Amino acid sequence: MKPGRTGLSRVMHAFGYSMQGFRAAIKHEAAFREELILAIILVPLAFWLTSNTLYLMAMLGSLLLVLIVEILNSAIEAVVDRIGSEQHELSGRAKDMGSAAVFLALMNVILMWGLVLYQIYFKG
Repeated sequence: MKPGRTGLSRVMHAFGYSMQGFRAAIKHEAAFREELILAIILVPLAFWLTSNTLYLMAMLGSLLLVLIVEILNSAIEAVVDRIGSEQHELSGRAKDMGSAAVFLALMNVILMWGLVLYQIYFKG
């Protein structure tokens, strides 16, 4: 185990690093900014559409998952770009897989919101 901070000091520094990550995603990643704006719009809409706790969990959780996956995708892209700018099959594969993960997370939003809205408006 490497020496380092422990206890509350470690937690505080980890929080600071997380905030740096959020700032970097907002500053450097257009896709993250777009998805964040979408979440800012959809979160209040979810509360307006339903008060059912499970429905809210599905709707809000799917939005949060998109933001998480987008940050991870951006991290993968940053590491690949840091390694080198030359074309390489593995670099392309890593970026494509990150993109596919974001796509699946977005499809999950459509599925969750669609199922919830179907339950609310068609199954009553």
